[in-house]
Amino acid sequence: MQKNYNPKNIEEYVQKYWERNCTFKVVEDTNKEKYYCLPMMPYPSGQLHIGHVRNYTISDVISRYQRTLGKNVLQPMGWDAFGLPAEEAAIKNNTNPADWTIYNINYMKNQLKMLGFSYDWSREITTCHPNYYKWEQWLFIILYEKGLAYKKMSTVNWCSNDNTVLANEQVINGCCWRCNAPITRKELSQWFLKITDYAEQLYYDLDKLENWPEKVKMMQRNWIGRSEGIEINFQIFNSEEILTLFTKDKDDLFNSSYILITWDHPFTLNLIKKNKNTKLINFINKCRDIPIYQIEKDNSLKREGIDTGLYVINPINGKKLPIWITNFIKIHHNLINSLIAVPNKRKTDLDFANKNNIFNINSDKYNKNIIPIDRLLDQGIIREKITYSLKDWCISRQRYWGVPIPMFIFKDGKTLPLSFDKLPLILKEKKEYQNQCLSQKVKSIQLETDTFDTFIESSWYYIRYTCPTYNKGICNPFLANYWLPIDQYIGGIEHANMHLIYFRFFHKILRDIGLLSSDEPARRLLCQGMVLADAYYYINDTGKRIWISPTDINIVKDKNNKISKITDKTGRVLIHYGMCKMSKSKNNGINPQFFIEKYGADTIRLFIMFAAPVESKLEWIESGIEGMSRFLKRIWKMVYEHLQFTPVSLEKNFTNLSNKNKKLRYALHKAIVKVTEDIDKKQSFNTAISTIMGLVNKFNNFQTKNDQDYLILQETLSTIVIMLSPFTPHICFILWKALGGRDNIDYVSWPIPDNKLIREQEENYLLIIQINGKLYDKFYIKMDMDKDVIYKLILQREKISNYIKNKKIINTIYIPRKIFNLVVSLNDDRNND
Repeated sequence: MQKNYNPKNIEEYVQKYWERNCTFKVVEDTNKEKYYCLPMMPYPSGQLHIGHVRNYTISDVISRYQRTLGKNVLQPMGWDAFGLPAEEAAIKNNTNPADWTIYNINYMKNQLKMLGFSYDWSREITTCHPNYYKWEQWLFIILYEKGLAYKKMSTVNWCSNDNTVLANEQVINGCCWRCNAPITRKELSQWFLKITDYAEQLYYDLDKLENWPEKVKMMQRNWIGRSEGIEINFQIFNSEEILTLFTKDKDDLFNSSYILITWDHPFTLNLIKKNKNTKLINFINKCRDIPIYQIEKDNSLKREGIDTGLYVINPINGKKLPIWITNFIKIHHNLINSLIAVPNKRKTDLDFANKNNIFNINSDKYNKNIIPIDRLLDQGIIREKITYSLKDWCISRQRYWGVPIPMFIFKDGKTLPLSFDKLPLILKEKKEYQNQCLSQKVKSIQLETDTFDTFIESSWYYIRYTCPTYNKGICNPFLANYWLPIDQYIGGIEHANMHLIYFRFFHKILRDIGLLSSDEPARRLLCQGMVLADAYYYINDTGKRIWISPTDINIVKDKNNKISKITDKTGRVLIHYGMCKMSKSKNNGINPQFFIEKYGADTIRLFIMFAAPVESKLEWIESGIEGMSRFLKRIWKMVYEHLQFTPVSLEKNFTNLSNKNKKLRYALHKAIVKVTEDIDKKQSFNTAISTIMGLVNKFNNFQTKNDQDYLILQETLSTIVIMLSPFTPHICFILWKALGGRDNIDYVSWPIPDNKLIREQEENYLLIIQINGKLYDKFYIKMDMDKDVIYKLILQREKISNYIKNKKIINTIYIPRKIFNLVVSLNDDRNND
């Protein structure tokens, strides 16, 4: 063993060993308990960021820990390789998106290997490979034949910056989730998946996910939006036409004054086809141009409406209610595109009525001619109904770099799927791929030119990991059901209402097809917090902030070690913005490779797991990384110095330990209990590391004087190395061998606490004996002894009895399980009697 810790040499050696020996390759074994640990797959953007590193370190720590428990652990890795960034980067650099993507994958894969993650690389998948997306196309055709995939004209969310449609879940506060550009509404023929058919299951099955964060489940419940109420058929006055509305409150019928519908309601669109009223058409066009989110945010934009001149008949009392088209009904992701206006209940309805002189606002609650609700229910005019806010998933994207939709489109709009034997429909390489054309037009029929929403690829990838080379279907049912459901899934909470709903939906589809036997894809979900870093900037001549990378700054400190000045490499004084989320916009992202090369992968991994609870924000501070580096050097030094002592006997005998060594061994085994509980049950990894650090500190100045001391320190160091190995696998691999450990540490079992020792130590406690507040004696006694028994034992102690001889005990002060103080007279009063 070398005297000094050299992380670069150690990590290169250990990583080559793992790769050469396929250490983490796993096969199905029905005789072992399986454990499937999965971090969300990355997009190959070019290089890892610290958010990636945190996600994958958490996953690797859990995987390595579960492996020490003797479980058959699967931890795979792959690449979510299609998507707009690759296409835009390829256009910008005049290259092919496939070449750009493969280059990035190779670079990022090397970075992952540098961090020592225990992936089974034999299961690696890349979603842009035809062998992967062939089965996605296959599944889409199955869904089409089952009526779960369909095409229709629809008002969609259009991102003019990315020139593509977005699903409702991809619109955040009226803006594109990716580029933050404002969203407009547009009419297009689009493909949809009927996720609404699964709304009830998606809603109620959340109750089965006991080990998912409650926040994620609540976000999904709100998004799915279950509402109980009534659906009412309103007849249009002087017409056979029916307008159907939903309300959660039956009392709305009694108090209704007018009806509001959206500008894109089917009734509205049908009305302007029949009626060429210029005023009405102009109003609708204006509504198209100003999205509802702008009206909600901008007080200068008016909440407007237009009277259609039409009425509905309130079925409960026969009263006529005017129909108004409005620009402010919030439809967003829910089904509400019409409202029963109740001015005496809702202020917005009252304000709109006053503004537009809609005077029919008197309550009809006491009208003698009211028809009972029950009769209307019997007549079918009113129906009890449960609605869900969730809309069908729009999956068409007007981009090139994605999975081709395997459908033929006829001139009359009819559709026909490709035959299964023609799959995969391969994305053809073209020099001018930005034309977004996948096939040549043939008279009356052509191939669909849209591609799939890339969220589809990430909705079933976890299944393909179980059988990546299977060529007879989307998955091998035996292998998929051996590994599934995922035991631990790890990713950001920002995916709660997109990916985490979609992949639950796909799991249920594949279950219903007969391929999967479980209802949900993941038993346990961990959502890691974001990573923050300091940001710095200066203001240029035009008043614009210019952000400088934290790796390109110089910090000057005063004599009190406080920051007095911050400059860039040119000497320009910078302003410290503070800690904020790592982002390209503030140039405060950190390339992990820089810190890996400076401190080593183990140090980075340990800092990430120690600096904050995994679900909380993590502040990236280099001084914290330096602290972890010092800690690992200390452990290395302890092992090295321990090995300089040569014991006479290596017999493992803990029966005749000194009191000091008993206490030290007790501390070790209590630490095993604490670390195990923190990792396994609480997933409180930072406190687990803190406990290990406390143990190291306790033994830091331990001096080995005899074989018994050597035995205690050998057990302690070996145990510390095993407990640290999930966090810092490279250094522990070497230290385990140096300590004489048998086998590779990656196959070693987790330490088991000596519960008998713990019980014995905890049944007794060390009692301090004082006389007049000064320490005179101490000894171990049982926990359950009462004060009188303890007092008698104290008087029998030789040290005590000799001192108090001929002295009078005035008082006793007992602090349970800590101190027993005898208050005695300083004079020999009894000789004066």
